[in-house]
Amino acid sequence: MANNNLTVAILGPGGVGGLLAALLSRAGHRVICLAGEDTATTLRTNGIRVHSTPFGDFTAPVEADTELREPVDACLITVKATTLDAALTRVPAKTLGDGLLVPFLNGVEHPAHLRAHYTPTQVAPAIIRVESTRTAPGVIEHGSPFAEIDLTGDTVPHDRLETLAAALHAAGPRTQVLPDETAALWAKMTFLAPLALLTTRYALPLGDVRTRHREELTALLEETAEVSRSYGGPSDAAGALARYDTFPPGTKSSMQRDAEAGRPLELDAIGGALLRAAERQGIAVPVTARLVRELGTPAAN
Repeated sequence: MANNNLTVAILGPGGVGGLLAALLSRAGHRVICLAGEDTATTLRTNGIRVHSTPFGDFTAPVEADTELREPVDACLITVKATTLDAALTRVPAKTLGDGLLVPFLNGVEHPAHLRAHYTPTQVAPAIIRVESTRTAPGVIEHGSPFAEIDLTGDTVPHDRLETLAAALHAAGPRTQVLPDETAALWAKMTFLAPLALLTTRYALPLGDVRTRHREELTALLEETAEVSRSYGGPSDAAGALARYDTFPPGTKSSMQRDAEAGRPLELDAIGGALLRAAERQGIAVPVTARLVRELGTPAAN
């Protein structure tokens, strides 16, 4: 990352990956999308079309391939946890070189998994707050009025994080570098897990969950906050509930949308990981355990 123009690979150019690919390309960076042959062909031919209120409607050219074939400054991983291992075959460690590996994944366990397969000092976890959907290959609907990224990585040189953060911020999403990887990941988990588990369990948007199942939501937030606190993360259950109350009533979690579409759920990465983290600390989480059981994950034990 010696100059202002980066070469960035995007593993999984879906709703999040496609938006970031298009924004980075429009900002002058070289972008290589990694996907299946049909999608790669479409992206090479047509680029990525974005419909966005904050960023405008535009089309950005990108390169595309089925596998990474040269070193890059950074590879953003924007696939779901359910397809992570299969997707990583598109990013050989030797080909990546010394590029950063930046997972935008739910849960708290994936950084250790990635560091077991790639150089630990290259893995820089990221958290994104955005609602963005791929409506067709290369067509992205950015529905939220915001896009915010937290970039972290305890094992990554700070200057490398700052360089990538600056490029992302200049491209559009408000981006900051956070100093504590564990706290950053648990901050997302404490907010995401209750939303994902309850909206999916009851097949209801957030507005109905926070009125019809408020007691259960509160209990789940308190359980998640206690586990987070034990790992040095945030523990403000009341604050999280207040923030939920500000969201539009029709808000749905990505897990709920996956359930509606018949796609595999990230239940193990979210609920299963929360149960395993609680067990390691000797913390009882009965509401979480029941919801995970009812949603049917065998990997939560």
